[in-house]
Amino acid sequence: MTTRDPQATALARLAALFADETRAACLLALLDGRAWTASELARHAGVAASTLSEHLGRLVAGGLLAEERQGRHRYVRLADARVAQLVEDLAAQVSPGAAVRPRNLRESSAGSAMARGRTCYDHLAGRLGIAVTDALTARGLLEQETGFALTDAGLAWFASAGIGLERRGRRPLARACLDWTERRPHLAGVAGAALCRHALDTGWCVRIGSERAVKVTAAGERALRDLLGVESMELR
Repeated sequence: MTTRDPQATALARLAALFADETRAACLLALLDGRAWTASELARHAGVAASTLSEHLGRLVAGGLLAEERQGRHRYVRLADARVAQLVEDLAAQVSPGAAVRPRNLRESSAGSAMARGRTCYDHLAGRLGIAVTDALTARGLLEQETGFALTDAGLAWFASAGIGLERRGRRPLARACLDWTERRPHLAGVAGAALCRHALDTGWCVRIGSERAVKVTAAGERALRDLLGVESMELR
């Protein structure tokens, strides 16, 4: 009788949670870092509320989502940054040729907006995230040769820009996250999250619609040019 490997069994169960289009759609939507109601996710995934509830139950039980209830509403979010990294890393493994083509102009426009700039859980991604990462590296603020790490000059830059770097738990200060549209790593970790939060709080970026896409404002273009030398053409 063959003895099953417990680790293999656990891995298969985890993989099964991703092996459904409705659950995958929910996980990708929740990469915006916000909490969604079950009804919002049902509309996003295009399924009935009862169907969505079953899928959410599996994702919560599997440790991928955390939930809370406020009155009649059930809110869910990604369990933590580790789950967000896993979802983004898996999305990056999908080859461009395997992606489903947009069915209409609305889907095409949404896809273009996501590629220009979006949030990846709590940090910036897309061409915006790559442009910022490249600018930090070019100015000697971020080291990429042996894995992402802020230099002393980088720490000073964040402080001078008024962007606090509060480290909590074991989350790294800087981490490379493979961008699924650009196929290159962008800045994640504590520094990536702080920069994204600052960009949204100060109005450098604004969210577009209800999904993860963000747009750089005129004020944001000026700030990124003055602070990092990022030209507006790099953000389009």
